[in-house]
Amino acid sequence: MRRSKALRAIAVAAGLMIAATGCGATSGTGAKTENSAGSSSGPLTGLRIMVPNTAGGGYDTTARTAAKVMNDTKTATNTEVFNLAGAGGTVGLARLVNEKGNKDLTMLMGLGVVGASYTNKSEAKLTDTTPLARLIQEPGAIMVSKDSPYKTIDDLVTAWKADPKKISVGGGSSAGGPDHLLPMQLAQAVGIEPKNVNFVSFDGGGDLLPAILGNKLGFAASGAGEYIQQIKTGQIRVLATSGAERLEGVDAPTLKESKIDLEFSNWRGIVAPPGVSEADQANIVAALTKMHGSEEWKKALKDHGWTDAFMTGDEFKTFLTDQDKRVADVLSQLGLA
Repeated sequence: MRRSKALRAIAVAAGLMIAATGCGATSGTGAKTENSAGSSSGPLTGLRIMVPNTAGGGYDTTARTAAKVMNDTKTATNTEVFNLAGAGGTVGLARLVNEKGNKDLTMLMGLGVVGASYTNKSEAKLTDTTPLARLIQEPGAIMVSKDSPYKTIDDLVTAWKADPKKISVGGGSSAGGPDHLLPMQLAQAVGIEPKNVNFVSFDGGGDLLPAILGNKLGFAASGAGEYIQQIKTGQIRVLATSGAERLEGVDAPTLKESKIDLEFSNWRGIVAPPGVSEADQANIVAALTKMHGSEEWKKALKDHGWTDAFMTGDEFKTFLTDQDKRVADVLSQLGLA
């Protein structure tokens, strides 16, 4: 019962949301004017976005999409994205926290890094970083290979309930991350004890993808957006999505449509190292705000099945602090932190 209550609590928490340095992340060359917030009227230059897991996953896709939109719209120039994978994102987190005052460096992150910071007992925490902006929110998806015997979510649930430990479920996050929390809550919703779930953790969606395509898992739980091409070509079959409404462009019912009482959403945002000045924070937030307002970004949201969840400043800082506390409390109750 205690575990069941804990999983329900973290569902609420999730639902509330969603290297050497290069040249400085400053306004473009030439004459500049400063507004009252301390940001510049020119494009941001030399910004680096670290992705704390492997290429091809949700963080990577979001970071590279944001960088491309910023560059295409001249919101920023020479924006670089690089990967530093390991330990559910906490290797990258430690790197970021140790780069105190580095205005050139940022990190794409989300609920997965919040959970991993506790389950991996990381000394670095997201509350040590400088929050910049929450970008997107997306539902999870229950997915299988085209060669899977499971054609519907009912097929999967029937087999899963018959022998929970036999059916492996893969996710692109560590314990405590969204790809772990979704199947744990799904198990609870269909009457399976979460401790009996055979969860296999992958370090990001890029590592998870071959396991799905190769039919090496019973099923996978992750965001559909990072596998949209494989879904469109029929290599991956989506059995259900976890949002309140169907995901545009994905031919699959929601869990609630399938008579499973569960809604779940993940979120992603961007943070900077501790000690970055208010003026430098304002420069980056101004660029992200301009990007968010562009038609190119609106198209990217639609193409990837992302929900706009833009939030900056003190509001995002409060949100991140709240998420950190909620996840820490629930993981502690589950004995995972």
